[in-house]
Amino acid sequence: MELFTIETGHFKLDGGAMFGVVPKSIWHKLNPADENNMISLAMRCLLVQDGKRLILIDNGMGNKQDAKFFGYYYLHGSHSLDASLAKYGFSRADVTDMVLTHLHFDHCGGSIAYNSDRTKLETTFPNATYWVSEAHWNEALAPNPREKASFLKENIMPIQESGQLQLLQPGQQFHPEIDLLFTQGHTQSMMHPIVPFKGSKLIYLADVIPTQAHLPIPYVMGYDVRPLDTMKEKTDILQMALENNWVLYFEHDPHLQACTLQQTEKGIRVGEQVSL
Repeated sequence: MELFTIETGHFKLDGGAMFGVVPKSIWHKLNPADENNMISLAMRCLLVQDGKRLILIDNGMGNKQDAKFFGYYYLHGSHSLDASLAKYGFSRADVTDMVLTHLHFDHCGGSIAYNSDRTKLETTFPNATYWVSEAHWNEALAPNPREKASFLKENIMPIQESGQLQLLQPGQQFHPEIDLLFTQGHTQSMMHPIVPFKGSKLIYLADVIPTQAHLPIPYVMGYDVRPLDTMKEKTDILQMALENNWVLYFEHDPHLQACTLQQTEKGIRVGEQVSL
């Protein structure tokens, strides 16, 4: 089983929203804001090759939205999904499994694109099964007011219409060697693949711990629908990862791909940096 980092570009979100109740006087030292209080974040996906299966976990924001939409999020950087796949000799057509941790637009927007004359939305991974949490899928179809702006129908409904959608429940697997952890704090039933890696395991954190700056337990995003649940889930994940020497894989950290952990006087923090 081989793992590859897939960078799809950077975008910006409001720093206060990203750090919730943590004062800017603290968080700006960890991720400095621009003049609009926006901080830079990665959209870092993970590619897993195992025999004939090529598994992609999340796919970034995509490029089908209009200029007004992208104007809110300040896309920047030289990375793209297609260029990152091509770096390792792959294309979208090679992907056999498209695993979506959740359906917020910055994680699944690359799932769908317009056809050549922009008359129809189509799946961008024509040979892939799209794996989504069943409880989360149902939440996305009838979202609560807090999350509604993050669930875009154009990112979601074409997957179902294509016939490529497969829904998962806790206890089910899409691959015999990849476990799935479900969390509830950020959004309903977000999935976290746990992948074998160099004799241990790597956990794809998605938005439960979006960056290394969010390792302290109280550092919870304002976007989370159940922040107390997030705190409990973070506590459990960090303790489990520390005890088993797992690697944490950060989807949104602007600089750090992955790391091990160490116990410090201030709590569990970054140990050794890891590059795939």
